[in-house]
Amino acid sequence: MIGNAKRRLQVVTVVYWVLLVYMIVALVWWFVALQNQNSLMASMRLVELKKDDVHYLDKVMLIEAAKNRKIAQYIGEGTTFLALILVGAVFVFRATRRQIRLSNQQNNFMMAVTHELKTPIAVTQLNLETLQKRKLDEVKQQRLITNTLQEANRLNTLCNNILLAAQLDAAAHKPAKQEINWSDMVAGCAENFIIRYPQRVIEILIDEGIYVLGEELQLQMLVNNLIENALKYSPAEAKVSVILHELKGKAIMSVTDEGTGIKDEEKKQVFDKFYRSGDESTRNTKGTGLGLYLCKKIVAGHKGRISITDNKPNGSIFTVTLSTQ
Repeated sequence: MIGNAKRRLQVVTVVYWVLLVYMIVALVWWFVALQNQNSLMASMRLVELKKDDVHYLDKVMLIEAAKNRKIAQYIGEGTTFLALILVGAVFVFRATRRQIRLSNQQNNFMMAVTHELKTPIAVTQLNLETLQKRKLDEVKQQRLITNTLQEANRLNTLCNNILLAAQLDAAAHKPAKQEINWSDMVAGCAENFIIRYPQRVIEILIDEGIYVLGEELQLQMLVNNLIENALKYSPAEAKVSVILHELKGKAIMSVTDEGTGIKDEEKKQVFDKFYRSGDESTRNTKGTGLGLYLCKKIVAGHKGRISITDNKPNGSIFTVTLSTQ
């Protein structure tokens, strides 16, 4: 898919430059032809003049002035046409590149979704078949059941992300906001990840009694996506910190990881739909490119702000600021 997209982009680039050069050459040829015609017409008028005419010099000056006006007219029209051609060409080329890039991202998204759907379904099916066919002791049964529930939660999160993204894009979602105990919600989400990933180090530093006005499901999804993103893009032994405090009427939540970090030029792009940050080794991690896109949409819908800063020496800090008033 990526190879096909690159080939299509190369073809579009070649066609673009060929057409652009052709139009510029045609414009230059048009200018030269008109200029030659203008010079020829001026020469013919000068030949027709009688040198013994008392107004000969005045007529020569009038012919030269008319010739110069024509030159200025051709230059003005040519410059205008050239500017329009270049602006139109740039617009078409950028639109085409953007469309090809979007198509490539959508193809990658479909492949990622297919993988993300099949994996939990396959694991769940295998665990249930094992429980059905074999008599296991209580410890092994509970382990399989816990693993199955984790995969079901993962599948449910993926479906919720896809459905919410579709609703937000179609402007079909009408949030029902209410006062929410933001401290309890963030703590509950973080503790859920501690249960799901007991081998990971998740630090929780949350001040109590912080309330915000918002939609519970969306804010839960916001916190879950940020924590999951931090766990996904940081080493297994690295610590992830979830911090919440209030400052001057603002609830400030930050999720800090110790991963590879995000390049400065990608800090805005990571919030684009289907965009996935990093090199090929990073892109091989699980994901659909919807998580951070939804985070940005959710925060914007709650009139808040989300930002990314570097966590020195390694990693990233995602900070969400919501109003408590």
